[in-house]
This record gives sequence, structure tokens and C-alpha cells, in this order.
Amino acid sequence: MWFALSDTQKELQDLARKFAREEIMPKAAEYDRTMEYPWDIVKKAWELGLINIHIPQHYGGLGLSYFDHSLIAEEITYGCPALEVILASTNFAQMALLMGDNKELEKKYLGRLIEEPLITAYAITEPGAGSDVNGVRTRAEKKGDEYIINGQKMWITNAGTANWYFVLARTNPDPKCPASKAFTGFIIDRDTPGLTLGKKEINMGLRCSDTRGITFEDVRVPKENVVQGEGGGFKIAMRVFDRSRPTVGSGACGIAQRALDEATKYALERKTFGVPIANHQAVSLMLADMAIGIETSRLAWMRAAWEIDQGRRNTYYAAIAKAYASDFANKCASDAVQIFGAAGFSSEYPVEKLMRDVKIYQIFEGTNQIQRLIISRELIEKAKQKA
Repeated sequence: MWFALSDTQKELQDLARKFAREEIMPKAAEYDRTMEYPWDIVKKAWELGLINIHIPQHYGGLGLSYFDHSLIAEEITYGCPALEVILASTNFAQMALLMGDNKELEKKYLGRLIEEPLITAYAITEPGAGSDVNGVRTRAEKKGDEYIINGQKMWITNAGTANWYFVLARTNPDPKCPASKAFTGFIIDRDTPGLTLGKKEINMGLRCSDTRGITFEDVRVPKENVVQGEGGGFKIAMRVFDRSRPTVGSGACGIAQRALDEATKYALERKTFGVPIANHQAVSLMLADMAIGIETSRLAWMRAAWEIDQGRRNTYYAAIAKAYASDFANKCASDAVQIFGAAGFSSEYPVEKLMRDVKIYQIFEGTNQIQRLIISRELIEKAKQKA
């Protein structure tokens, strides 16, 4: 493994870092307060090429690697986690479409994203099915050249702003049918009759992100909009998780880095007993622990992203990166608030927002309890193979 960045990667990192600090950070607190969707920032990200990054070059995209995506995600999240979640979610939907290898579908739906700044959404989660993807109850019934879809999705990022959705639905009603054959992925336009959006959810964090439910009532989808054939949806969803979790880890790393930087700056400015609080051992050791977690989290997401770019299954490393980085980021944000003291509890300072935003990183893309189950399963399987 060689994690030294290439010149191109350094340029991407610098571009994302500059964008985060100059365009996102000055507006992040206001968007958090108003909860308005940051269309102006999203459009600038599109202009700079910081969105649609997995779209192949022959469609007009950059065709970047998963390592590159995670590298950019860490920098964007440093500026505002909500903004990165918006950009990442549209990339996840694109990943799912690309995995289907349906050239006509790709040309139609990826091409429009290059032509103008449009957003997509990855619609898997339901009121009764989050980490348990096998619990998805939205159904799709084939009738002639169409599928009729009925059901409900919940907590879908970009639901109210997306131009189209990747939707997972059950096509085999037999409860004994294995998950690997029971579900199908569809591309569905937002303006399709029968598709209704719920209210914008008012969440603890990521408050300018548009998160809503989606209801499907006899929604007609042409068979041409099936991604990778009937029954291939569950495998696509699992493959997307292997690719999205390193990005979640890198995003968590970006939040932790921001928390450390803010806490260090404040600790050098704030004085007690006649000296900066950074001089007090209790505070300095907290800063050191934050640094330890950040550096190891960064190595974890790099390994996970690198593995997938080598064409290898990275399920084990992706779960570790997601769980470890998000757990530690939550600790870093909490410790930053502690270092700020009473000021950290105030919305006048940025660490309060970081603490609210970071909690979801332990929940979405599979809870950290699920990640530990995945890790243990992978460990046990490897042990059996060695026996």
C-alpha cells in the first residue's frame, strides 16, 4: 500500500479544501439556522467538478476513484457535514446506476447531471427497514412492459430536491425467496405520477439537508428503468455500502479534524489561572487523544477505499472504517465542546453544531452495531477457511 497522494490528488484535495473554507464555512451556521437547502453552494460544487465525480469520462464526468471521492469528502465535511451528505447521496445513487451496466439508462440519467446542476437520491430506507435491508417492503409488480410500485421510503436525503431516485423494491413476494434474488433496483423520475413527497424532517443535525419520506401509489415505471435486471437490486445495494462506508469514514474524519482544530485554537486563546488552557495537562491530553483518533481513522478509510479501487471486496475494511471513524468523531466533537466549556454549549461557536451533526454518522449507512456484526462475521468466516 502506498498512500502518498499523486499530483492530481493533491490538486483535488486543495480544490476541495479551498471550497470548504471559502464557500461553505462562512455560510454553514446560517444554513443550519434557517434549514434552507444550500442550492448556491451545490451549484458552485457542480461548476468546480466536486459533484458527479464517479460519472465516467465518456459521459462527460471525471471518472474518479473511490479513494479520490473519500479524499474530497473529508475536506468538504470539514466545512459542513450537511453539505457533504448532500453531495455524497447524489453520488451513491449514481454508483448504483453504474453497477447495473445498463448503457442506455446510464446515458439518459447520468448525461442530464452533466448538462445542468441536478441532484439525485438513493432511496433504500423505510420506516421499518434501515440497517435491515432485507426488511424492505416496497413492492414492484410487473404488468406488461411496466412495473407498478407501491410502498414508502423514509429519511431519504435529497428526496425533495432530487431529479431522479434509485429505488429498491421487492419483486418476488415469496417470503422464502433469498434477499439476493428478491429485490430489484429502479430509476424513477421525481415527476412520475403517484410519487408523493413527505414533509421535510427537522433533524438534530445536518439541518439544511433535505430529508423526507417518499410514498409510491401505483407508480408506473417502464421495464427499461430496471437496473441490472429483476432480482439484482439487493446485490447492488450491498456493493454500494462497500463503497459508501469508506466515504462515511472520511467524512467523520473531517468532522473530527475540524473539532480538533477549533478546540486547539480555543485552548491557545482561553486563559485560566493566568495561562492558556492548552498549558493545562488535562486539556493537552484531550487534544492528544483527539489527534490519535484522527490519524488512525484516516488510515482506516484510506485502506478501505484503496482496497475497493484495487478491485477487491472491501466489506471488512469498509465496516471498520465506518464504525471506528464515526465513533471517534463523536468523541472528538464531545471533547471539543468540553474544552470550550460553557461557550461550547452555545450556538455562537461551531463545536455545538459539530456535535449535533456527527451523531448521524454512527447511524446511517448501517448502524455501528451492524458494522460490528459484519466485522465479526467476516472474522469468523476467515477463521473457518483457515481451519
